[in-house]
Amino acid sequence: MILAADGIEVVAEAVNGTEAVAAVRRTRPDVVLMDIRMPEMDGLEATRRIMAADGGSSTGAGGTGGTAVDDQRTKVLILTTYDLDHYVYAALTAGASGFLLKDVTPEHLIASVRLVRAGDALLAPAITRRLIERFAPRDESRSAVHRDLSGLTPRELEVLHLLATGLSNAELADRLTLSTTTVKTHVARILSKLDLRDRVQAVVLAYESGLVAPGTHSGPTHRPDL
Repeated sequence: MILAADGIEVVAEAVNGTEAVAAVRRTRPDVVLMDIRMPEMDGLEATRRIMAADGGSSTGAGGTGGTAVDDQRTKVLILTTYDLDHYVYAALTAGASGFLLKDVTPEHLIASVRLVRAGDALLAPAITRRLIERFAPRDESRSAVHRDLSGLTPRELEVLHLLATGLSNAELADRLTLSTTTVKTHVARILSKLDLRDRVQAVVLAYESGLVAPGTHSGPTHRPDL
C-alpha cells in the first residue's frame, strides 16, 4: 500500500524465499524488498539465488517493478526487524544493495526503493566500513591491490579507495577537484569494469581485496549517500 500510493508498481508478493526466487524469475522487477527470516528458504539464500540469476524479486513486502533503466539487473533491498551485524554483512556479500529495518518511515522506504533502483547503495559507507572492518579477513600477506582491480586506471583506484573510506560523490569531487558529474562517471566505470551492482559491493571489494585495510580512515563517514 505504501509503495503503490507513491506510484511504485508492486508486481509480486511472496511468503518465503522459494516463492520470492520464483516470482523474480517470472516478473523480473527492478527492486526486491527481502525479509531475512522466512520459512523454506531464508532471505539471504534467496538473495544469492536472485543475484546469481542476474535479475528478479519478491518478498513479504513485495517486489517492485517500473520503467526500464540502464542497468536491468534486479536490486535487492533487505527489509527486516533484525539489526544484527552478521545479517547485514551476509546480506551485502550475497549481493543486496541496502539494509532497512521495518520501523523505517514510509517516506524513507519509498526514497530507499527509488535510490536502490537508480543504482546507488542505501547504507552509509561508514556503516558498510564498520561491518567490513569487523568481518573482512586481516591477512597482512595480501597484496595491496587484488588482481581483480588490475583493470582500473590509477584515477579509478583513487576514487574506489576514497569511496570505500566513506566519501559521498560531492565529497569525492571536492577532494579530487573534479565535477560531481565526472565523479559519477568514474564510479559508473568502476562498477562496470568490476561487474559490481552498486557502491556497497564496491566498498566490500575494496576491503576484501586489500585496497583499503580494516582500521584505516580517510574522510567524513557520518552520513549515507542519499
